[in-house]
Amino acid sequence: MPLDISLLKPAVLKTLVYSDIFDYPLRLDELHRYLTISASVEELTEYLDRADCVESRDGYYFLAGRSELVDIRKQRETVSRKAFIRAMFYGRILGSLPFVRMVALTGSLAMLNLSKNPDMDFMLVTAHGHVWTARAFAILFGKITHLFGDTICPNLIISERALEWPLHDLYSARELCQMIPVTGHDLYLHLFAANTWTKSLLPNANPKTCQGHKTLNRGEFILRGTLGREFETWEMTRKIARFSKQAGFGAETIFTADVCQGNFHHHRKWTDEIYQERLFALGFPLPLGEGRVREK
Repeated sequence: MPLDISLLKPAVLKTLVYSDIFDYPLRLDELHRYLTISASVEELTEYLDRADCVESRDGYYFLAGRSELVDIRKQRETVSRKAFIRAMFYGRILGSLPFVRMVALTGSLAMLNLSKNPDMDFMLVTAHGHVWTARAFAILFGKITHLFGDTICPNLIISERALEWPLHDLYSARELCQMIPVTGHDLYLHLFAANTWTKSLLPNANPKTCQGHKTLNRGEFILRGTLGREFETWEMTRKIARFSKQAGFGAETIFTADVCQGNFHHHRKWTDEIYQERLFALGFPLPLGEGRVREK
């Protein structure tokens, strides 16, 4: 059944409003990928050709009156490319650390949109029972990269038994669909399959391809026995005790045997609040069904 083109206006606006938060205009393929309703590229193009609330320049689409975003994106891409190459290299090394089964580049660098914060954000998936051991190795490697002027941040580390994300909201869906797999592509596909709820929010977004780098699982035999289990428990206990006293602990942090998520800066809350405010300014009601997480 052909799509009612009138349904595309709110969907396109929601998609562009979200990206506008990060000063990020979208190419046609990106706008289609992150569109909040199912549509073909042809249907989307037909709407964009006559839309009065959307403008385009140099192949990028943005909200009317925001043409300056094109220059911002181009400048940030230029700055981000060298860091991106280094981050992919670091990601492959992270994938060779003990118990690491998948590595993905996340955050602004995955979108080539570095601004003030040059950190390289990563998501790791580990073998069950070794989240905190893998994290310890990743943090140690981060100390080495810091000597070369790069800060890597393994902000989300989960085990193979915790692939489904706990919050089914637009922020989580965008993070999952924007990440770039570096190693462990088969597990990345399992991650996508475990989060089919994203299809209700971003129905056109499919898994990305990976260059096929495999994890090497070096040195794991030493830490698989009693010594390894004791280290895992010790590392988890002491780090959770420390994190629980850190400013920002609570709303967007999760620390268990299977999950280490340290979003102490409340990026989800910040993004959601701005998103709601901008939608409201455009005359939208509160977007029910998009996983609104802000508390009243």
